[in-house]
Amino acid sequence: MIQHRIALALASFGCLIFATPVRAQSFTLQQVMSAPFSSDLQASPQGGAFLWIANQEGRRNIWVAEKSGAAYVMHRVTSDDADDGIDLGDIVWTPDGQQIVYVRGGDFEFPEKPSPNPALLPQGVEQDIWIVSVHGGGTRKLAAGRSPAVSPDGSTMAFLSDDQIWTLNLRDPDAKPAQLFHGRGTLQSLTWSPDGKYLAFASRRGDHAFIGVYSFAESALRYLDPSTEIDRDPIWSLDSRHIAFVRIPPDTSGIDFKPRRAAQPWSIRVADVETGAGREVWRAHEGPGSVFHETESDQQLFWTADNRLVFPWEGDGWLRLYSVAASGGAATEMTPGNFEVDYIACSKDRRTLVYSSNQYSSDPEDIDRRHLWEVSADGGSPREITHGDGIEVIPVIAPDGTLAVLHSDARLPLRPAVVTRDGDLHDLAPQMIPADFPAAKLVVPQQVILSAADGMKIHGQLFLPASANDGEKHPAVVFFHGGSRRQMLLGWHYMDYYSNSYAENQYLASLGYIVLSVNYRSGIGYGLDFREALNYGAAGASEFNDVLGAGLYLRGRPDVDGEHIGVWGGSYGGYLTALALARASDLFAAGVDMHGVHDWNLELSIWQPNYDPNADLNAARIAWESSPLASVKTWRSPVLLIQGDDDRNVQFSNTVRLAAALRAQGTPFEEHVFPDEIHGFLLHRDWMTAYTLEADFFNRKLKEARNP
Repeated sequence: MIQHRIALALASFGCLIFATPVRAQSFTLQQVMSAPFSSDLQASPQGGAFLWIANQEGRRNIWVAEKSGAAYVMHRVTSDDADDGIDLGDIVWTPDGQQIVYVRGGDFEFPEKPSPNPALLPQGVEQDIWIVSVHGGGTRKLAAGRSPAVSPDGSTMAFLSDDQIWTLNLRDPDAKPAQLFHGRGTLQSLTWSPDGKYLAFASRRGDHAFIGVYSFAESALRYLDPSTEIDRDPIWSLDSRHIAFVRIPPDTSGIDFKPRRAAQPWSIRVADVETGAGREVWRAHEGPGSVFHETESDQQLFWTADNRLVFPWEGDGWLRLYSVAASGGAATEMTPGNFEVDYIACSKDRRTLVYSSNQYSSDPEDIDRRHLWEVSADGGSPREITHGDGIEVIPVIAPDGTLAVLHSDARLPLRPAVVTRDGDLHDLAPQMIPADFPAAKLVVPQQVILSAADGMKIHGQLFLPASANDGEKHPAVVFFHGGSRRQMLLGWHYMDYYSNSYAENQYLASLGYIVLSVNYRSGIGYGLDFREALNYGAAGASEFNDVLGAGLYLRGRPDVDGEHIGVWGGSYGGYLTALALARASDLFAAGVDMHGVHDWNLELSIWQPNYDPNADLNAARIAWESSPLASVKTWRSPVLLIQGDDDRNVQFSNTVRLAAALRAQGTPFEEHVFPDEIHGFLLHRDWMTAYTLEADFFNRKLKEARNP
C-alpha cells in the first residue's frame, strides 16, 4: 500500500521536528545550518576594502570590511531582514569605491525567466538595480534590470532590461534610463573600455554569437570579425584599441551527454575596435583540449601589462593556465602539474595572477581541497600561498596589493579573510558565526578511494559518527552531489547548495549514520577523461558503476549494517539516487530523491530546446534505458520525493511521472512539494523542512526498521 505518512509537527521556531524519538544528537539541524554563507567577494577599486554577500538563514545582505589602522572594521550596508527568497547578485563597485550597485530579485541562473516567488508574496517580486553608499544608509532604486556595468569615470551605468542594453546617468538623481540601441540576440557580458569611450558585449544568436562594440562618440554599433562560430568572453587591451575573445565552433551533433573529449578546435582572436577586423592569435590543437572548458571565474581571458593573453586550456587533460602574446605565437604553460585551476584573480597592475586549484605539493588529499597559488603574468614557477587542511577559493586582490579570499575547513563554513604573504588567514568577520554553532562537534571527513563496479577508482569523503568505534554495526547513507560537474571536498563547500548538503551530511553523522559522499565520474577535479566519462548520463548511465561501488564498499565495512544502507542526493544526485533504488533495491534500503531526473528524454529539452527524440531513435532509446523510470518495475525500496514546482533546472514533470509510476505498482513513497520554489531552494526554511523530512525518513526506514 502506498505510503504518504509524514508524521511531523511544526516547532515553535518555524521548522519541522521529529514526531518519533531518536538517539539524542549532539546538535540540532538548525544549529548546523545557522552560520552565514558568504559569496561574491570583491575588492574595492580604491584602497583596501572588500565586500561580500552573507546569507544568514535566508537574510541576504551586502557587508563591507574597511581597513582601520592594522585591523579591519566590517559593517552591513543593506538591511534585508526576512527569509523572503529574494536573491542578491550582479554586484559592482563604483570606480571611486564609495558606492555599490547591485541587483535584487530575479533568477541569476536563468535571467530570462520571471522572478521566482517561493515566499508567495502577494505583491510578487521584481528584478531591480539598486545603489547604496559603502558606508551604509539608504538604498536607492536605479532601474528595472540586471547586469549593471559602471563606466570608468563613474558617470554612466549600462545594464540589461527587456533583452536590450540601456544606460543611466548616475550623476543626475532625476535621470531616466534610455535604451542605447536596438540589438538582436541574447545580450550579455557588458564590458566598458578602459578609456570609457566604448561598450563591448556578446550577442548570442542560437548557433552563433558575435562580439559587439558601441561607440559613444559616434553613436554607432559595430560587430567585430563576425563569423558562423560562437564568440564570447571579450576582454579589452590596456589602450582600448583592441578586444580579445574566445571563438568556439558550434556543436552541431544535436546529442547531449556524449563525452566531449575532442571537437573542432577553439581559438583566441584579437579584433581592431575601429575597423572590426580580426585575426587568430592562438588555436587549440586537435584532441584533448580542443573543446573549450572554462574555469569557475566570470572572466576567462586576462590581458596582461606586457601584452600577453592568459587563458585556461586542458591541452594535456588538466585545466591549467597558459599565456600567448597578443600578437600571436606559441602558448606558454604557466601552471604545470596534474590539477585543475578554478578561480583566478589578476592584480591591478596586471603583472600577477593568483588562482585557486586542487594542486598539491606534499599532501595527496589536497586534490579534494582548494588552495591558493601565485604566478607572474610573464611566467616563472608558481608559488604556493596557502596550504593545510582548509579550502581557499575566489581570491581577490585590492589595488594596494592586499589579497583576500573565501575559505572554509571541515568545521567552519565559507567566510572572508585576508591573506598574508606567508599564507596566514585572518578572518574579516569571525563574529558572524553564531555562538551556538557546533563547530567543535562536527566530524572531520576522511578521504577514501574506492573501486567502482567496473574497477574505476572513485574519490569520496567518509563521515564517521562519534559512535563508529563502539563495536556495533551502524546504518549508513550514501550521498551523491548534483551537477554533475561538481566535486565535494574535505570540508564545507564553496557553493551554497553543496554547503547545505555538507551540513546535512554532518547532521546525519551526528544521528549515528556512517555517511559516504561520492565524487562519481563525470564530475570535476580529476581531469578531462574523468569529467568526460564514457557513456555517462543519458548516454548510458555509466555512473551507476560508482553507485554500486559505493554501496558495496559500505556493505563490506565491519562497522556498517549492510541491510540498512540509504542513499540521497539532489538534482543529478537525485537522478543517481533514483537509479540506485530502481536498479539495486536489494542494496539500498531507502532513499531521498530531491528534484532528480527520472526520464532523460523529458529533461534534455531544457538544455537543448531543439532536442527531438524522434530524430535519433537509437540515442533516444539509450537515454530512456539510462533513466530510472526504465527500471521502475524492480524498484521496491521506499523513497521520499522532494521538489519545488517552479524548478527551472529539472522539470517538475520528472517527479510527477515517477510518483505516478510508483503509485501504480504499489512501491512505497512519500512526497513533499514546495509551491513556487525553484531548484536551489531560495527560502532557508525550505532547506530546513527538506532536511528535517529527510532525517526523519531515514530514521523511520533505516534506524527504527533495525529495532522494531
